[in-house]
Amino acid sequence: MNIILLGPPGAGKGTQAKRLIDAYGIPQISTGDMLRAALKEGTPLGLEAKKYMDQGALVPDSVVIGLVKERILKNDCAKGYMLDGFPRNVSQAEALDKMLGDLSQKIDHVVCVEVPNEELIGRLTGRRTCRSCGAGYHVMFDPPKKEGVCDKCNGELYQRDDDNVATVTSRLRVYDEQTKPLIAYYEKQGKLRRIDGVGDMADIFARIKAVLG
Repeated sequence: MNIILLGPPGAGKGTQAKRLIDAYGIPQISTGDMLRAALKEGTPLGLEAKKYMDQGALVPDSVVIGLVKERILKNDCAKGYMLDGFPRNVSQAEALDKMLGDLSQKIDHVVCVEVPNEELIGRLTGRRTCRSCGAGYHVMFDPPKKEGVCDKCNGELYQRDDDNVATVTSRLRVYDEQTKPLIAYYEKQGKLRRIDGVGDMADIFARIKAVLG
C-alpha cells in the first residue's frame, strides 16, 4: 500500500505517521531524510542536490523525483511506503504520477488530516521551552505545575519566535495556498481520504485505519 500523508503544521501528522509505520510495516519517506541519506552516501543525485543546497537554492523537482525513485526501489519499500512532505504542489504530483507509472506503481491513498485553523493556532502557539534545561511543555496539553516555571529545574519558560500567532498564521496560509490545489488534484483521482484530526490521537488513527481498509 502506497500512501501520501497530508496535513497542516500542528495536525499531529508525526504521531499518526509513527502509528501507520507500526501498523502496516511500511517506511516513512520524507524529502529531508532522502536528501540527507543521498548526501551521506554520495550518490550522483545527492551530489547534484548538494550543488543547489550549497547555493541556498531549492533543489529542482526533477532531482527530488529522482531521489524518490531511488528510495522506493529499495527493498524495505516492497510492501509499500508513506510519502510525507512530498509532493508539495500539483506539478510535483504530476511528475510523481508519471514516474510511478513508469515503474507500474501508483499511489493508493492520500490521507489528509484536517484540523480547523483556530485549533491549529492554539496547538502551535501553546508550546513553551525552558531556557535552562530545554524541557518542553504545552499550555493546553502538558502545562507546567507553575505557570512560566520549569518543573525540572525552575528555569524560565519562553515561547519560541516561530511559535507566535503571526508566524503560525503565516505558515498555515502558505500551507493552504500550496496544498489546496493538491487536495483538488487527488480528489479528482478519487484517492483523497479526508480525516477529522480533532480529538484523541488513538481515535484519529482509528479513522485513518477505517479508510485504508
